[in-house]
Amino acid sequence: MKRREDQIPNRQRLTQAPHNFLGATFAGLLVVFFCLILLWHSPLVFWNDDYELSVLPVFADMARSWSEGHLPILSPYSWVCGNLAGEFQYGVFSVFVNAVVIVVWKFPLTFPQQAAAVSIAHLFALAVGAFLLARDRQFSVPLSIFVALITSLNGWIICWGATDWFGALGAFTWLPWAWWGAARALDPRRGKWRFLWPAPFVYLVVTGGFPYTVLMLLVLVAWLAIKFATANPSRRAAGGSLTGTRSILSVAPMLFGVALGFGLSAPAWLAILDLVQGSARELQPARAHWQWLVPPAALPSLILPCWTVNWSDFSNRYLPHTATELACGLVAPAALISGLLWRARALVRQIKWELVLLLVVLLLCMIPTTGLFRWSFRWLPFFHLVLAICAAEALHLRPGSPVPATVALGLTAITALAMLILRTTGSYAFPLTWIFLGLAAIWCLSTFLLRDSEFREWRPMMITFLALLATYVWIPTNCSVPRYNFSQDLLKPEPLDPARLYLGIYPWAELTYCVANKPQPVGEVLRPGSTPMWAGLHFINGYSPIRPAGVAREFQTSIHGEINPGVGGYLLSNQAGKDGELALLGVDGIVVARELDIAPQPTSEWEAVLTTDEGRVFHRHGAPLARVRSVTSIDSRPEEQFATATISRINDSRNRAEADVDVPNGDRPALLTFSRPYFRGYEARLGNRKLAVTSYHGLFPIVEVPAGAHGRLALIYRPAWLIWGSATTAACILVVLLALILRNKTKK
Repeated sequence: MKRREDQIPNRQRLTQAPHNFLGATFAGLLVVFFCLILLWHSPLVFWNDDYELSVLPVFADMARSWSEGHLPILSPYSWVCGNLAGEFQYGVFSVFVNAVVIVVWKFPLTFPQQAAAVSIAHLFALAVGAFLLARDRQFSVPLSIFVALITSLNGWIICWGATDWFGALGAFTWLPWAWWGAARALDPRRGKWRFLWPAPFVYLVVTGGFPYTVLMLLVLVAWLAIKFATANPSRRAAGGSLTGTRSILSVAPMLFGVALGFGLSAPAWLAILDLVQGSARELQPARAHWQWLVPPAALPSLILPCWTVNWSDFSNRYLPHTATELACGLVAPAALISGLLWRARALVRQIKWELVLLLVVLLLCMIPTTGLFRWSFRWLPFFHLVLAICAAEALHLRPGSPVPATVALGLTAITALAMLILRTTGSYAFPLTWIFLGLAAIWCLSTFLLRDSEFREWRPMMITFLALLATYVWIPTNCSVPRYNFSQDLLKPEPLDPARLYLGIYPWAELTYCVANKPQPVGEVLRPGSTPMWAGLHFINGYSPIRPAGVAREFQTSIHGEINPGVGGYLLSNQAGKDGELALLGVDGIVVARELDIAPQPTSEWEAVLTTDEGRVFHRHGAPLARVRSVTSIDSRPEEQFATATISRINDSRNRAEADVDVPNGDRPALLTFSRPYFRGYEARLGNRKLAVTSYHGLFPIVEVPAGAHGRLALIYRPAWLIWGSATTAACILVVLLALILRNKTKK
């Protein structure tokens, strides 16, 4: 028996295009409607933890950068999080992320509204991609919407990607699209230019900002290659059943298209590979790989997401956790289980490869990670996508059959009973359990009473929509991560001085300033994490999971931007004088939290300018320090003395610094320090003359200017990864354009 794809001629495929467009738009709008209901229920649903401390402030800085006419490669407002491109999670090289940010920041929205707008835009695109992937497998419109709902509204995407770790959503948005494009590249009926299909979506996956999704993409490509290469040519179609063998060259169009996509995204992955070298992330403890694994005992949450068992959290403690991450709307697991019980042979023959992929991804969710990766439950979005496709295949075998609904009712009742017996009810079992039992009963009764209804294929989609909505209404979506009460006043620099560089000393933000402990507005003085970027304030601190070599390692900063308390005390007590390390960095402002009883020394160098309930602000006496300075000596080169250069017309911009420099004649060069974080890739030019750039303990750039030299000195961030990555991208764009031109000529 031929697959459905083989039975549809190319002419009919073309006539389906408008239908698919309308269906995809409806699927996306349905997801938007779902999100608006969540916003009506809880206006802060998309406003949590990392979105507050990190993502939204950086997006504000990216929007500012574009408005100033600069590429948002670096940020002048944080040293720890100064390399936005290398941090990867912000999607600096993603055309879609930047377009959404630019558009959203044109409107006068509050912080929670901006977060919601950015996430909903990506959820819309995710739903559209999942719908198209399902339609290419010849599912009906209702089943394709069913796949789109599970893919874009599953528990992990809503509770983590869309509301906390935006990079996960920014990248995963395009994984169904990449799958769709790769499957089309494997279909020989689409012509010799079919390799173009996956390229743009692979680019968007990689630049979206989540390394885990890149791993998902590689697993998917390997799976498709093996699946297609071993297919029987007489029965094989893109995404089809696989028996027999086929030459490995048959997958060349897909592999070339994927490689083209990686070439288009070269600056993004080259940037993170460069920044991670010597970073704190490279030295993360082994225990991090055992956190947030999906325990086998949590799998009943696929049926009832209120099922609560112990998970290993961020602190390696096994604590009761309601596994909302596994929420998928009840229908999918019930449909797949019913198909395996009642139509096992036909279903396995149809989706045996998808079942293998499903089990592999589930296993990856449960086992520890290695290297730079951590928290294996991040594979769950991929698991939900594959589960949705497998469930849709099971439902397609017998549309409107009462078996899946009966199984759903039975599984819900059994799981509810098991919760009572095993005491896994947790805090949210009721009324959610009754709601799920009611939905399963309605689905079951409708299949018997309205068996011949023309809406029979719409029932799984509607039950899924309602089950997911009930899940997020009755179970908090923020998975116990902290939320902060940041007011819109953080857009104003006052009471701090935007001309100064501040060092913030404050305790663990997650515990100290979360709403649970500080319900009142916070951050106006302290500016934790990357929040100084909102107002354009210059801080050493910043949110960074990578914590690159340099100030992050030297000051032992945490991911959320806190300076190690011992290091902070040492810096303020021993390195805050006019010849201390803080002066070398250009620090002329100190913010100390109220919880800490320390102050910069000596007191003759500093004055207290503000005291509030949050903390105290100190300024160095005199005017703010210049961002480019000439020093006569430095402790990293103790045997040398330098001339004092005259520096004027300083222009310290985002990705470069310029100044007029005049060095006296004689036998001593001048040594210039730049008050900006050091990253590999800086180069300096005095007119047409190239000068060497070094660093002070990896903290800030240093340039030695020869005696008697004068002119305009430019320090430019132009790393090798940016040069080679941009060249690779340009070459790949030329390949794509040439292929499109030749394709159009061939059609004529």
